[in-house]
Amino acid sequence: MSGDGALIECESLVRIYQTGPVEVQALQGLDLVVERGEMVAVVGASGSGKSTLLSILAGTDAPTAGRARVDRWNLLSMSRADRVRYRRHTVGFVRQQTAANLVPYLTAEQMVDLPMTVAGVPGHERRERSGELLEALGVGGCAKRRPGQLSGGQQMRVAIAVALANRPHVLLADEPTGELDTATSAEVFAGLRDVNRELGVTVVVVTHDPAVSGQVERTVAIRDGRTSSEVLRRTATADDGGTHIIAEEYAVMDRAGRIQVPRDYREALELTRRVRLALEPDHITIRPDA
Repeated sequence: MSGDGALIECESLVRIYQTGPVEVQALQGLDLVVERGEMVAVVGASGSGKSTLLSILAGTDAPTAGRARVDRWNLLSMSRADRVRYRRHTVGFVRQQTAANLVPYLTAEQMVDLPMTVAGVPGHERRERSGELLEALGVGGCAKRRPGQLSGGQQMRVAIAVALANRPHVLLADEPTGELDTATSAEVFAGLRDVNRELGVTVVVVTHDPAVSGQVERTVAIRDGRTSSEVLRRTATADDGGTHIIAEEYAVMDRAGRIQVPRDYREALELTRRVRLALEPDHITIRPDA
Protein backbone atom coordinates (compact mmCIF):
# COMPACT_ATOMS: atom_id res chain seq x y z
CA MET A 1 0.00 0.00 0.00
CA SER A 2 1.15 3.54 -0.70
CA GLY A 3 2.02 5.82 2.19
CA ASP A 4 0.82 8.95 0.37
CA GLY A 5 -1.77 10.64 2.57
CA ALA A 6 -1.74 7.74 5.06
CA LEU A 7 -2.66 8.46 8.68
CA ILE A 8 0.03 6.14 10.09
CA GLU A 9 3.35 5.48 8.40
CA CYS A 10 6.26 3.55 9.90
CA GLU A 11 9.42 2.87 7.92
CA SER A 12 12.40 0.73 9.02
CA LEU A 13 11.30 1.18 12.63
CA VAL A 14 13.80 -0.02 15.25
CA ARG A 15 13.41 -0.21 19.03
CA ILE A 16 16.27 -1.46 21.17
CA TYR A 17 15.99 -1.93 24.93
CA GLN A 18 19.07 -2.07 27.13
CA THR A 19 18.77 -4.54 30.03
CA GLY A 20 22.05 -4.33 31.89
CA PRO A 21 24.75 -5.48 29.46
CA VAL A 22 22.16 -7.11 27.16
CA GLU A 23 20.49 -5.38 24.19
CA VAL A 24 17.03 -6.59 23.18
CA GLN A 25 15.87 -5.59 19.70
CA ALA A 26 12.06 -5.50 19.94
CA LEU A 27 11.57 -3.98 16.48
CA GLN A 28 13.99 -4.81 13.66
CA GLY A 29 13.10 -2.58 10.72
CA LEU A 30 9.31 -2.72 10.82
CA ASP A 31 7.27 -1.11 8.03
CA LEU A 32 3.57 -0.29 8.39
CA VAL A 33 1.09 1.93 6.55
CA VAL A 34 -2.47 2.52 7.75
CA GLU A 35 -4.78 4.67 5.64
CA ARG A 36 -7.33 7.06 7.11
CA GLY A 37 -10.57 5.31 7.98
CA GLU A 38 -9.13 1.79 8.05
CA MET A 39 -9.75 -0.79 10.76
CA VAL A 40 -6.67 -2.99 11.04
CA ALA A 41 -5.69 -5.88 13.28
CA VAL A 42 -1.98 -6.33 14.12
CA VAL A 43 -1.38 -9.93 15.21
CA GLY A 44 1.68 -11.72 16.52
CA ALA A 45 2.93 -14.10 19.17
CA SER A 46 4.28 -12.91 22.50
CA GLY A 47 7.63 -11.20 21.91
CA SER A 48 6.95 -10.44 18.24
CA GLY A 49 7.09 -6.68 18.80
CA LYS A 50 3.41 -5.79 18.46
CA SER A 51 3.09 -4.27 21.95
CA THR A 52 6.23 -2.21 21.39
CA LEU A 53 4.73 -0.91 18.15
CA LEU A 54 1.53 0.04 19.94
CA SER A 55 3.43 1.88 22.69
CA ILE A 56 5.30 3.90 20.07
CA LEU A 57 2.10 4.79 18.21
CA ALA A 58 0.46 5.74 21.53
CA GLY A 59 3.30 8.14 22.32
CA THR A 60 4.30 6.32 25.52
CA ASP A 61 7.57 4.99 24.04
CA ALA A 62 10.01 6.38 21.47
CA PRO A 63 11.66 4.47 18.62
CA THR A 64 15.44 4.07 18.52
CA ALA A 65 15.72 4.57 14.76
CA GLY A 66 13.69 4.66 11.58
CA ARG A 67 10.71 6.84 10.76
CA ALA A 68 7.29 6.97 12.40
CA ARG A 69 4.53 9.45 11.62
CA VAL A 70 0.93 9.67 12.81
CA ASP A 71 -1.08 12.42 11.12
CA ARG A 72 1.18 15.52 11.30
CA TRP A 73 3.31 14.23 14.17
CA ASN A 74 6.86 12.91 13.78
CA LEU A 75 7.11 10.44 16.67
CA LEU A 76 10.92 10.60 16.77
CA SER A 77 11.21 14.34 17.32
CA MET A 78 8.31 15.29 19.58
CA SER A 79 9.00 17.38 22.67
CA ARG A 80 7.43 16.51 26.02
CA ALA A 81 4.73 19.15 25.44
CA ASP A 82 4.10 17.78 21.96
CA ARG A 83 3.58 14.29 23.41
CA VAL A 84 0.97 15.62 25.83
CA ARG A 85 -0.94 17.30 22.97
CA TYR A 86 -0.53 14.23 20.77
CA ARG A 87 -1.87 11.82 23.41
CA ARG A 88 -4.69 14.19 24.34
CA HIS A 89 -6.06 14.90 20.86
CA THR A 90 -4.60 12.62 18.17
CA VAL A 91 -4.73 9.10 19.67
CA GLY A 92 -7.09 7.29 21.99
CA PHE A 93 -5.76 4.24 23.83
CA VAL A 94 -7.69 1.27 25.25
CA ARG A 95 -5.81 -1.23 27.44
CA GLN A 96 -6.62 -4.89 27.91
CA GLN A 97 -7.13 -4.60 31.66
CA THR A 98 -10.39 -2.74 32.20
CA ALA A 99 -9.17 -1.59 35.63
CA ALA A 100 -6.50 0.45 33.84
CA ASN A 101 -9.12 2.17 31.65
CA LEU A 102 -11.79 3.05 34.21
CA VAL A 103 -12.05 4.92 37.52
CA PRO A 104 -13.97 2.73 40.02
CA TYR A 105 -15.77 5.57 41.85
CA LEU A 106 -16.97 7.46 38.73
CA THR A 107 -20.04 6.73 36.62
CA ALA A 108 -19.71 5.93 32.91
CA GLU A 109 -20.73 9.45 31.87
CA GLN A 110 -18.34 11.01 34.39
CA MET A 111 -15.47 8.93 33.02
CA VAL A 112 -16.19 10.02 29.43
CA ASP A 113 -16.47 13.61 30.69
CA LEU A 114 -13.09 13.53 32.49
CA PRO A 115 -10.65 13.74 29.53
CA MET A 116 -12.75 16.52 28.00
CA THR A 117 -12.64 18.45 31.29
CA VAL A 118 -8.84 18.16 31.31
CA ALA A 119 -8.78 19.41 27.70
CA GLY A 120 -10.91 22.45 28.60
CA VAL A 121 -14.04 21.52 26.62
CA PRO A 122 -17.13 23.56 27.65
CA GLY A 123 -19.67 21.79 29.87
CA HIS A 124 -22.57 21.66 27.40
CA GLU A 125 -20.30 20.13 24.73
CA ARG A 126 -19.02 17.55 27.22
CA ARG A 127 -22.53 16.44 28.20
CA GLU A 128 -23.62 16.14 24.57
CA ARG A 129 -20.47 14.25 23.53
CA SER A 130 -20.69 11.84 26.49
CA GLY A 131 -24.28 10.92 25.65
CA GLU A 132 -23.51 10.48 21.95
CA LEU A 133 -20.55 8.18 22.54
CA LEU A 134 -22.25 5.97 25.11
CA GLU A 135 -25.29 5.60 22.84
CA ALA A 136 -23.10 4.87 19.79
CA LEU A 137 -21.42 2.04 21.71
CA GLY A 138 -24.68 0.57 22.98
CA VAL A 139 -24.19 1.49 26.64
CA GLY A 140 -26.34 4.63 26.84
CA GLY A 141 -28.42 2.97 29.56
CA CYS A 142 -25.29 2.55 31.70
CA ALA A 143 -24.49 6.26 31.95
CA LYS A 144 -25.18 6.46 35.70
CA ARG A 145 -23.47 3.17 36.59
CA ARG A 146 -20.01 2.70 38.04
CA PRO A 147 -17.59 0.04 36.68
CA GLY A 148 -18.51 -2.45 39.41
CA GLN A 149 -22.12 -2.38 38.15
CA LEU A 150 -21.12 -3.19 34.55
CA SER A 151 -20.41 -6.48 32.78
CA GLY A 152 -16.98 -7.06 31.22
CA GLY A 153 -18.27 -6.19 27.75
CA GLN A 154 -19.97 -3.03 29.01
CA GLN A 155 -16.79 -1.97 30.80
CA MET A 156 -14.77 -2.32 27.60
CA ARG A 157 -17.30 -0.36 25.55
CA VAL A 158 -17.30 2.43 28.14
CA ALA A 159 -13.49 2.37 27.97
CA ILE A 160 -13.70 2.84 24.19
CA ALA A 161 -16.05 5.80 24.72
CA VAL A 162 -13.55 7.34 27.16
CA ALA A 163 -10.73 6.90 24.62
CA LEU A 164 -12.84 8.65 21.95
CA ALA A 165 -13.92 11.57 24.15
CA ASN A 166 -11.53 14.15 22.68
CA ARG A 167 -12.23 13.14 19.06
CA PRO A 168 -8.90 11.41 18.29
CA HIS A 169 -8.04 10.54 14.71
CA VAL A 170 -6.92 7.03 15.63
CA LEU A 171 -8.03 4.54 18.29
CA LEU A 172 -5.42 2.06 19.50
CA ALA A 173 -6.70 -1.04 21.30
CA ASP A 174 -4.37 -3.47 23.10
CA GLU A 175 -5.97 -6.93 23.33
CA PRO A 176 -9.44 -5.39 23.88
CA THR A 177 -11.12 -8.81 24.00
CA GLY A 178 -8.38 -10.69 25.88
CA GLU A 179 -10.44 -10.98 29.07
CA LEU A 180 -13.82 -11.60 27.39
CA ASP A 181 -15.69 -14.67 26.19
CA THR A 182 -16.40 -15.24 22.50
CA ALA A 183 -19.90 -13.75 22.43
CA THR A 184 -18.88 -10.65 24.39
CA SER A 185 -15.79 -10.24 22.20
CA ALA A 186 -18.02 -10.14 19.13
CA GLU A 187 -20.10 -7.38 20.75
CA VAL A 188 -17.00 -5.30 21.49
CA PHE A 189 -15.75 -5.69 17.93
CA ALA A 190 -19.17 -4.68 16.64
CA GLY A 191 -18.79 -1.50 18.69
CA LEU A 192 -15.34 -0.87 17.23
CA ARG A 193 -16.67 -1.35 13.70
CA ASP A 194 -19.51 1.09 14.43
CA VAL A 195 -17.18 3.88 15.60
CA ASN A 196 -14.91 3.15 12.64
CA ARG A 197 -17.75 3.46 10.13
CA GLU A 198 -20.00 6.04 11.75
CA LEU A 199 -17.45 8.33 13.40
CA GLY A 200 -14.68 7.88 10.83
CA VAL A 201 -12.10 6.90 13.45
CA THR A 202 -9.13 4.85 12.24
CA VAL A 203 -8.84 1.75 14.45
CA VAL A 204 -5.72 -0.33 15.11
CA VAL A 205 -6.25 -3.45 17.24
CA VAL A 206 -3.25 -5.39 18.57
CA THR A 207 -3.81 -9.01 19.57
CA HIS A 208 -2.15 -12.40 19.87
CA ASP A 209 -5.39 -14.15 18.85
CA PRO A 210 -5.46 -15.03 15.11
CA ALA A 211 -9.26 -15.53 15.31
CA VAL A 212 -9.68 -11.78 15.82
CA SER A 213 -8.42 -11.20 12.28
CA GLY A 214 -11.75 -12.45 10.94
CA GLN A 215 -13.40 -9.37 12.44
CA VAL A 216 -11.53 -6.89 10.20
CA GLU A 217 -10.83 -6.43 6.50
CA ARG A 218 -7.05 -6.22 6.90
CA THR A 219 -4.73 -8.13 9.21
CA VAL A 220 -1.01 -7.40 9.55
CA ALA A 221 1.15 -10.15 11.07
CA ILE A 222 4.38 -9.31 12.92
CA ARG A 223 7.17 -11.84 13.38
CA ASP A 224 10.56 -11.13 14.96
CA GLY A 225 10.06 -7.39 15.02
CA ARG A 226 9.05 -7.02 11.36
CA THR A 227 5.81 -7.04 9.42
CA SER A 228 5.80 -10.43 7.71
CA SER A 229 2.42 -10.86 6.01
CA GLU A 230 -0.98 -9.30 5.46
CA VAL A 231 -4.41 -10.83 4.95
CA LEU A 232 -6.95 -8.79 3.00
CA ARG A 233 -10.65 -9.69 3.09
CA ARG A 234 -13.31 -8.66 0.63
CA THR A 235 -16.92 -9.56 -0.05
CA ALA A 236 -17.59 -11.25 -3.39
CA THR A 237 -20.95 -11.83 -5.08
CA ALA A 238 -21.65 -15.22 -6.66
CA ASP A 239 -23.65 -15.80 -9.85
CA ASP A 240 -26.73 -16.67 -7.79
CA GLY A 241 -26.56 -13.32 -5.96
CA GLY A 242 -25.21 -14.74 -2.71
CA THR A 243 -22.18 -13.18 -1.04
CA HIS A 244 -19.13 -14.71 0.58
CA ILE A 245 -15.84 -13.51 2.07
CA ILE A 246 -12.59 -14.02 0.18
CA ALA A 247 -9.37 -13.83 2.24
CA GLU A 248 -6.03 -13.52 0.46
CA GLU A 249 -2.65 -13.66 2.22
CA TYR A 250 0.30 -11.61 1.00
CA ALA A 251 3.94 -11.63 2.10
CA VAL A 252 5.19 -8.13 2.92
CA MET A 253 8.39 -6.95 1.22
CA ASP A 254 10.36 -4.19 2.94
CA ARG A 255 12.26 -1.43 1.14
CA ALA A 256 15.40 -3.56 1.01
CA GLY A 257 13.48 -6.30 -0.85
CA ARG A 258 13.31 -8.70 2.11
CA ILE A 259 10.31 -10.93 2.82
CA GLN A 260 9.61 -13.47 5.54
CA VAL A 261 8.59 -16.89 4.26
CA PRO A 262 5.95 -18.39 6.62
CA ARG A 263 7.19 -21.23 8.83
CA ASP A 264 4.81 -23.86 7.40
CA TYR A 265 6.11 -23.06 3.89
CA ARG A 266 9.73 -23.35 5.08
CA GLU A 267 9.10 -26.65 6.84
CA ALA A 268 7.13 -28.14 3.95
CA LEU A 269 10.02 -27.57 1.53
CA GLU A 270 12.80 -27.92 4.14
CA LEU A 271 14.08 -24.43 3.38
CA THR A 272 17.11 -23.58 5.49
CA ARG A 273 19.75 -20.83 5.43
CA ARG A 274 20.08 -20.59 1.65
CA VAL A 275 17.46 -20.97 -1.08
CA ARG A 276 17.58 -20.96 -4.87
CA LEU A 277 15.74 -18.11 -6.62
CA ALA A 278 14.69 -18.14 -10.27
CA LEU A 279 13.13 -15.25 -12.16
CA GLU A 280 10.27 -16.40 -14.38
CA PRO A 281 8.36 -14.17 -16.85
CA ASP A 282 5.67 -13.26 -14.31
CA HIS A 283 6.85 -14.68 -10.95
CA ILE A 284 9.80 -15.78 -8.83
CA THR A 285 10.33 -19.36 -7.71
CA ILE A 286 12.01 -20.34 -4.43
CA ARG A 287 13.59 -23.79 -4.15
CA PRO A 288 15.58 -25.58 -1.46
CA ASP A 289 19.35 -25.45 -1.71
CA ALA A 290 19.55 -29.19 -2.36
